[in-house]
Amino acid sequence: MPRTNPAPPAELGNLAASGTLPGILRQLSGLGGCTNPVRLAGHRTEHRLDTATGEIGPTLRRLDSNDLPAGDLLVRCGNRRTTRCPACAETYRRDTFHLITAGLRGGKGTPETVTTHPRVFATFTAPSFGPVHNRPGTRPCRCGRHHIPDDSALGTPLNPDRYDYEAAVLWNAHAGMLWRRFTIHLGREIAKRAGLTQRELPERARVSFAKVAEYQKRGAVHFHAVIRLDGPAGGETAPPHWASAELLTDAIRAAATRAVVTGPILDGHTHTFAFGPQLDTRTIHAPDFNDGQTLTDRAVAAYIAKYATKGAETATGTLDRRLRFVAELATMNLPAHAERLIRTAWALGARKDLEHLRLRAWAHMLGFRGHFSTKTRRYSTTLGTLRTARAEWRRLQTAIQRGEEPRPDDSNDETTLVLAHWTYSGTGLTPTEQWLSASLADTSGAPATEGGNAR
Repeated sequence: MPRTNPAPPAELGNLAASGTLPGILRQLSGLGGCTNPVRLAGHRTEHRLDTATGEIGPTLRRLDSNDLPAGDLLVRCGNRRTTRCPACAETYRRDTFHLITAGLRGGKGTPETVTTHPRVFATFTAPSFGPVHNRPGTRPCRCGRHHIPDDSALGTPLNPDRYDYEAAVLWNAHAGMLWRRFTIHLGREIAKRAGLTQRELPERARVSFAKVAEYQKRGAVHFHAVIRLDGPAGGETAPPHWASAELLTDAIRAAATRAVVTGPILDGHTHTFAFGPQLDTRTIHAPDFNDGQTLTDRAVAAYIAKYATKGAETATGTLDRRLRFVAELATMNLPAHAERLIRTAWALGARKDLEHLRLRAWAHMLGFRGHFSTKTRRYSTTLGTLRTARAEWRRLQTAIQRGEEPRPDDSNDETTLVLAHWTYSGTGLTPTEQWLSASLADTSGAPATEGGNAR
């Protein structure tokens, strides 16, 4: 966070004179660089509980917001978007990297034997809604020009009046349902190739996956997924003898072709949604189809994690927050293509027969309302588990810095009663807190990489 404003000298002097400056610096450092934390007022008290009699014993620990240097409990916003909070987005990206890596090479509760299971990295694209400017580099575009990689024209329609904006928005709105339909067909295709019935397949094998959604420059969602074929208990059991990367790849291609979602009928036209023809499947730790290089699990995890923190605003220049009124668009300098997609979503959202799609609520996302990252339960660890481990590590580190004897968190123990009451009191930092937070960021050292500690 750059220092855009000078430090308020009077307030800094008061903090230094009162002796609260070190405390507020410690409190701000616990935010990990979050620039828009949530402020909570209230308290949290832990009591020893006699499980035999139900009697509440003495207080073990107490936290009161009035005793904190900032006057509130500051909680990281946790926003995954780089445009909203770079620090929290980086944490989300690193957690996603470790989650994907654990499902590829083991660790964090996943056995290392998953490296021997068939694993495929697949990309599912959207169909065409009309010709767009593309092909950056040496090859000429359909318009006859040679586009540079960062040309703002890339992804925009050659003829906006003939581009099917309605279908593009509805595709995004149905993309999550289409992925669900694909996973159903994938199990059927695997069973067919293994000579099993659909009822027998769960007793022999299980499909595990992790995927993220990415926006193309044209504003259409597509999916990147790691798909793994395991034994019946997931990664903890070996896949059957017939399981192979070739079988899994073939089943993925067949399931992607068969997956179809019937959409709404608008003006006499029935919309039907399916994946585009550009399906890319690559076996992990096998030669890459493009240049003969080995596709490693680390490369896959880094690639997927990169898109976990990017939304439509990164690819198309659209909004990173919801609209309250469509008239707000008049005050925003949005690209014409992104604005037209938003206006189309807003207009479709007024239709009673499409109210279940909640297109106005998700107009800033160009109609897509699904989760950006999803996974099956047995693929690997969870983001919640990683966050809990990081919070426990930070708590122990704080105890060490204060000269206290570190001890495990016993707040979840059955002999501990936790009483807490928190109310929302605001968002963000005061000007002085912003300056101090920026000062901490300036001296925090080099940023962590993908291979860094998950904590």
